[in-house]
Amino acid sequence: MPVPLHAPRIERKLIREEAYAALKDWIVDGILKPGEKLRDQDLAEKLGTSRTPVREALRRLEDEGLVETSLNRWTRVSSPGVGEAQRIYPILWTLEPLALLLAAPNLGTVDIDEMVKANADLQQALRKNDPLRASGADYDFHNAFVRRCDNPDLVRIIGDLKVKLRRLEVTYFEGLVVADRSVGEHQKILTDLGRANYEAAARYLRANWENSLQRITASPSLDGRVGGQTQAG
Repeated sequence: MPVPLHAPRIERKLIREEAYAALKDWIVDGILKPGEKLRDQDLAEKLGTSRTPVREALRRLEDEGLVETSLNRWTRVSSPGVGEAQRIYPILWTLEPLALLLAAPNLGTVDIDEMVKANADLQQALRKNDPLRASGADYDFHNAFVRRCDNPDLVRIIGDLKVKLRRLEVTYFEGLVVADRSVGEHQKILTDLGRANYEAAARYLRANWENSLQRITASPSLDGRVGGQTQAG
């Protein structure tokens, strides 16, 4: 039986996507550190693939601002400036309430239960002083309604911003974007969603993001780094 004409192309596409996804996860999760040199041969060996999909993945990641290059010299993980938070948060507190208003009529019991569970996980992670787990639970809470807004472009834009936010958390904040007060703020959102008071829920959501940025800028552990690059950057 002849091999289907497009089988090799599909396989190559899957390899490219897998290499891209793996490298992106390593950067976002801090496995590959800001400023770390990236050698396509070393990465290809770790991924068990050839250098070509790795090079393609690095180009995509450079377009997204996660990787930077100097022609014929080096490729490395980019170093995010902490001041990026002050640019990202206002966008999120504008777009996420819109996503919530679009999603609210589509939210079912399963979605609300997922938000409740995520908020409980957040509370537990904070009690155990596990900031990265808390960050993940916070992401799950917000993602439960964002993905239901029935607007793929809005989901993609918010998702891209959350990737950058995750990097900032891992690199600098160590989970400081999430605090005990977030649990209560989330509960207010859930309460108004249960009452079908969607406008109020959207206002509380915006306040949650605004308060999170205030908590970051007020944190003494950041040593004034929020205004721009760190000294190391």
